[in-house]
Amino acid sequence: MGRRRPGAGRRVVAIGGGTGLPAVLAGLKRYLGTRLSDLTAIVTVTDDGGSSGRLREELQIPPPGDIRNCLVALADVEPLMAQLFQFRFGGDGSLAGHSFGNLFLAALTRVTGDVLQAIRVSGKVLAVRGTILPSTLENVQLVAELADGAFVHGESRVADQAGAIRRVHLKPEAPPALPEVLEAIDGAHLVILAPGSLYTSLIPNLLVDGVVDALRAAGAATVYVANLMTEPGETDHYSLAQHLEALELHAGPGLVDGVIVNSRPFREGVLRRYRRAGAEPVGLDLDRVRAMGVWVAEADLVSHLDVARHHPQKLGRVLMRLLGEGEA
Repeated sequence: MGRRRPGAGRRVVAIGGGTGLPAVLAGLKRYLGTRLSDLTAIVTVTDDGGSSGRLREELQIPPPGDIRNCLVALADVEPLMAQLFQFRFGGDGSLAGHSFGNLFLAALTRVTGDVLQAIRVSGKVLAVRGTILPSTLENVQLVAELADGAFVHGESRVADQAGAIRRVHLKPEAPPALPEVLEAIDGAHLVILAPGSLYTSLIPNLLVDGVVDALRAAGAATVYVANLMTEPGETDHYSLAQHLEALELHAGPGLVDGVIVNSRPFREGVLRRYRRAGAEPVGLDLDRVRAMGVWVAEADLVSHLDVARHHPQKLGRVLMRLLGEGEA
């Protein structure tokens, strides 16, 4: 593989979870417009914390939180409806901590008996034209193997562990991918590996049986949107090349063709706040990245807010240029 660039065509697959995947989807929504039917999001299902974890355990359904965030990112409705899906109950009762969208998805899954149908119905409510798919329907648990040989079970516990992560596994191993996931990858012109938690949002999708093989067999270029900051307890002091090496360790060499990196420096106040939380900008060792056979696209991707987040519109413009539909 290696060094492939996007060719002509508009079909896009974005893979990830957490907050990174919705940022990619929101950026693409602005520019794809009525062609959002060409966009498929493949979402991780290992979340076992918070509202998603509670619903997953109590109702034996896939965790709805990451799916909900993707639905809202692609919603084409009045802002109030999107706010409703993101509304989170407070207080101390049984609803405390649950978001309305999670409960809606959970109820639809139980009523229809089919999580895919629940996602489709929710998509109609929110006027979503793209496709959102869980990477697998298996009830999977994330297991992290640490550098000292210890194991940490459960996604919500991985960031709290006190040791460097060697690699992660799924339990059961190699759960089957949805056929629709493999079909979407096979027909894609561009595959985006979204930013976000490397070991808990992105890599779990690549451990689903058939996903990496489909990526290697597809004609699409696979592009990784680099994280802006390291993540405490997960990627402490990681450079960009180390992120790519972690992807290679789990998926084999040559999977990533190119990376998109932020070229805009952060304000000192932002850096101080993140340092206090144990995070720092991901080191851009670009010569080392290029030596791995990976091309680099640099652009201003940072939000104007006092947080280190990708600006969806800026990221969307770069992605559309890669598809040959934006200004050079």
